[in-house]
Amino acid sequence: MKILIYGFGNPGRGDDGLGVRVAQAIENEAASFEGLELRVESNYQLNIEDALAVSGADIAIFCDAAREGWEPFDFNEIFPSSDIAFTTHTMAPASVLALCEELYGRRPKAYLLAIRGYEWEITEELSQGAAENLAGTLGFLKGFLAGLAKSGQTG
Repeated sequence: MKILIYGFGNPGRGDDGLGVRVAQAIENEAASFEGLELRVESNYQLNIEDALAVSGADIAIFCDAAREGWEPFDFNEIFPSSDIAFTTHTMAPASVLALCEELYGRRPKAYLLAIRGYEWEITEELSQGAAENLAGTLGFLKGFLAGLAKSGQTG
């Protein structure tokens, strides 16, 4: 099973880097998920070109920081948006999925993992709350991936 973990955000803006940190941590342990072909990507933001990376996955998990929402994280299945919208600054995961479907005829199962952050100033340090949320998020994501590896199912 091919799994794409895509972390995005700006590690130079405090908690905004949570998605990238999740991707880095999972990449460091990728070999421990036997049975999964795990690909890890990260960037400051999602771009049109990311539809190609998504097209090669059975499951895509987009990881990002959230200013609001559940603590320590929220994990929801997402679907291609009917409105492919983007700016020069960002593109939504649902829009990347829609482009993937339109350009490559692929519609992998996809999730958004939104990790609760609190501070967005210019620093490479996470706030204490975000660091705690990151630890809880990683525990969940590792368990989710281990379950996929064990079951061999896509959902």
